[in-house]
Amino acid sequence: MRKLKKAVVLCLCAAAVSFGGGVLPAGTAFGAGAPVMRGLTPSAPGTVTYGNEKAVIDASNASQGYVMVKYNGGGGKIKVQVVKSGGETYTYDLNARDAYEVFPFSEGNGGYTVKVFEHVSGNQYMQAASATVNVSLSDQFLPFLYPNQYVNFNDSSQAVSLANTLAASAPDQLGIVKNVYDYVTDNVTYDYAKAASVQSGYLPDIDQTLATKTGICFDYAALMTAMLRSQNIPTKLVVGYTGSIYHAWVSVYLENIGWVDNVIYFDGHDWKLMDPTFASSGNKSQEIMDYINNAANYQAKYSY
Repeated sequence: MRKLKKAVVLCLCAAAVSFGGGVLPAGTAFGAGAPVMRGLTPSAPGTVTYGNEKAVIDASNASQGYVMVKYNGGGGKIKVQVVKSGGETYTYDLNARDAYEVFPFSEGNGGYTVKVFEHVSGNQYMQAASATVNVSLSDQFLPFLYPNQYVNFNDSSQAVSLANTLAASAPDQLGIVKNVYDYVTDNVTYDYAKAASVQSGYLPDIDQTLATKTGICFDYAALMTAMLRSQNIPTKLVVGYTGSIYHAWVSVYLENIGWVDNVIYFDGHDWKLMDPTFASSGNKSQEIMDYINNAANYQAKYSY
């Protein structure tokens, strides 16, 4: 058990990510059929915008499951909050200047408030822009098919090219999931030094993870999520708790099966809970694999 506890502690992501809240309600029902979208690219056409000269909120594609935010001011800290009416608050750092970043409507249909805040001093922020957006999704899978700030990829990403290669030899969606899972856990090793030094606000770079073949739990989950989304498999990057430890994992939607929560994979005989970080850092230790395969050890908190 000491080895298991060590692996769990080393997968801690709380220091790496600044999450402000937000939870996909348990039992949320999604469409019965598999989506037909592929190669989805976010855009900000400017047909529905809010804000001012400093901060622009583009909700033109709210029906596609995302909002785009741009800040044109100085270099201070900027926060974005996305809140569904009656729901939780998702808080993000806005890192780009004079360029849009993508944020998902993770909680499905309903009224959302999107706010942009400028740092004043200490922990004080001042609202720079706000928008109320009524979201009616064209398809409920869309928030988990598009790229966003946490799962950042495009057609030129090396991860997408690799996913195409891995998918080519797969007989079906389940085969794609298994091929991607096997590649990530066999080729990416856990970066203990990075885990010990990573700062709050860290965002994964999926192609860098591929190039270095190392990463922390957030990197594993973002890479796998991006690769599966690029293959038209709705995939959630989920943040929650394994015991008392903050952690990241993935869940997928498979045609004729539905949502496979906590990323369950098929090993040829049984479904297994697929947390790619533990499976890799545990080096297939039976004790750690038993922990992974027990769904009671995972409590989802946020979905991206």
